[in-house]
Amino acid sequence: MSVIAVYSTKGGVGKTTLSVDLAWRSAVLGGHKTLLWDLDVQGGAGYLLGEDEQPRLRAAGVFHREGRPDQLICETAYPNLSLLSADDSLRSLQLHLARIGQKRRLANLTNMLRGRYSRIILDCPPLLGEVSDQIIAAADVLIVPLPVSPLSFRALDTLRRELKREHGRHPPLLPVLSMYDGRRKAHRDLREGEMAPYPAIPWSSAIEQTAFRRAPIGTFAPHAEPAQALDRLWRVIEAKVQGARAA
Repeated sequence: MSVIAVYSTKGGVGKTTLSVDLAWRSAVLGGHKTLLWDLDVQGGAGYLLGEDEQPRLRAAGVFHREGRPDQLICETAYPNLSLLSADDSLRSLQLHLARIGQKRRLANLTNMLRGRYSRIILDCPPLLGEVSDQIIAAADVLIVPLPVSPLSFRALDTLRRELKREHGRHPPLLPVLSMYDGRRKAHRDLREGEMAPYPAIPWSSAIEQTAFRRAPIGTFAPHAEPAQALDRLWRVIEAKVQGARAA
């Protein structure tokens, strides 16, 4: 089993769209039994998959001493893809995890699911603190979506320093440029310079349509440029997963 976390300290960078797409590719195209675990209180992952909102506030209860994630997992409309939805109870998760003092609670919970799933995708909240510490301890690969901006380098450097200071050894990072617009000279200059090593997901109306259609782009525009870029990204991630296993 491999745990792939999609994490950013900033919101609005396409994190949830990326999480949903990668989970769909893992399950439908890769044939892996995949769990998409939404840890972001906004609950966007379930929405993008067309799932109805859950009226009960139970997502944070998974992290209690007697909590079991399998009790809240539901199947989606897509083969091999399951979902553990977020809800408003996650607003207190940071405080709860700090209070119980179990630094590897999320890692232990993902291990409980080892026999059931070969891939777990974590859609992470944009936080630094106890929740991010738990995510880093659980993840085998950390995907970091970045807007195409010089400020992204500062945010990425801050994250790397935080990881080195607080965690020593940490999962491999894969920065991903999100919302890249090749028509803009500033984007092209960054893409051809310091950001050249990173995969890029181009902005397009097809990406925006995922929220309106509530479905991954591969289901309605598989040959669009962003869908092809996401497919290449998934292949890179699979290679990193295999490399992390071999390490």
